[in-house]
Amino acid sequence: MFVGFDYGSSNCAMGVMNEGHVQLVPLEQGKHYLPSTLYTHHSALVVDYVAKHLQGSGEEQAFKTQRQALLNTLPRIKSDLDLQPSDETLFIGREAISEYVQFPEEGYFVKSPKSFFGATGLKQGQINFFEDIATAMILKIKHRAEQSLNDTLTQTVIGRPVNFQAVGGEESNQQAIGILERAAKRAGFKEVAFLYEPLAAGIDYESNLAGDKKVLVIDIGGGTSDCSFVQMGPSFRGNSERDADFLAHSGKRIGGNDLDIALSYYGLMPLLGMGSTFKSGLPLPNQPFWQACKINDVNLQSQFYSAQHHRELSAQLRDVSAPELYQRLIHLQQNKQGHQLVQQAEAAKIALSSANQFSCVLSFLETALDKQLTVSDLAQAVDDSISQIVSLAKQAISDAATTPDVIYLTGGSAQSPLIKAALSQHLGAIEMVNGDHFGSVTAGLTKWANMLYK
Repeated sequence: MFVGFDYGSSNCAMGVMNEGHVQLVPLEQGKHYLPSTLYTHHSALVVDYVAKHLQGSGEEQAFKTQRQALLNTLPRIKSDLDLQPSDETLFIGREAISEYVQFPEEGYFVKSPKSFFGATGLKQGQINFFEDIATAMILKIKHRAEQSLNDTLTQTVIGRPVNFQAVGGEESNQQAIGILERAAKRAGFKEVAFLYEPLAAGIDYESNLAGDKKVLVIDIGGGTSDCSFVQMGPSFRGNSERDADFLAHSGKRIGGNDLDIALSYYGLMPLLGMGSTFKSGLPLPNQPFWQACKINDVNLQSQFYSAQHHRELSAQLRDVSAPELYQRLIHLQQNKQGHQLVQQAEAAKIALSSANQFSCVLSFLETALDKQLTVSDLAQAVDDSISQIVSLAKQAISDAATTPDVIYLTGGSAQSPLIKAALSQHLGAIEMVNGDHFGSVTAGLTKWANMLYK
């Protein structure tokens, strides 16, 4: 059986064809969208989980040989954590978020793992680890889908951004695709294909077009923003080869997560001392505040949460002019609460698309601490990110050397009035159509899978 699989930066979803229509598969507590998060008591337990599920497969021996050094550490790690053989050690989706919020300092939490797959400068051990994270997540998601469908999944089309990274080019793209393909096959898929996410969203939109149109698809996901300029309509949608219909692509690693990070940095970090000074009058460096928020950069996060950095922050406490604020930063660093801070900014971003203000609850830092954020705060924080998204749209139009008949918006952050206003201001009076902000990509991937595998 085949599925369309949106392994997204914010959410994961799977779709199947049912009597000619796309049907999303329940993946968690009856819900179709599963947050792209993973939590485990220790990072080595990810390898342990994958190794157990590869037992008896053709890949078991090669995997164990490659990961032998880590697998040798597991008895000690399990003993130190007092884990029993029956204990659940790896969680995904909402369960992962719940475990992290309860025990932030005790385990390993990762949000939007796909955001890291194309990172430049990764060593082989890091690539292996991201591969194992993807394999573990896909194993769990695939198993849940198979339980819901009462069938075995063997073929899939997985969505991919135009570019996984702003830098690194095609080398980064191939690295990320390799990670995803190996993970999907280790998880049990026999055939794996990939399709650009904005094209997938466009294919879903095309299904209902009565006439041919030139469409600029703008897909603003959690980790990336992608534009595809495509000729669509009845004259094109039956073709299994669509390369000639794709007039231009542009994409970059900037998305909803970056908006959340920017809002947490500019809107919330002043409560932790950002913008204040040392007693000497010199300004505090911004770097630690940025490191705390930058949850989609594995290197910055490692630096921020290191024991050495804790000693540096603690040593600076006596020299700052607002120690009561700076102590909150140290508390966040000690308790690994950067994700919780950014989650409050994300909640504010979503709420401020339809409200004028939102109260962020920061009681995990200090009892009764909160912060009112406004639409103005959001606009100021995300201005640079929105400018980059507008530039991507302009690039796609320029490369296509023609004007679109319609702009099709999809992705979680595409519903932001700020983004729509910026696009209208810079692109002119082009009709804008809102897609299913979360389901368009999955639907298009499923329809493409139906064309490939039926």
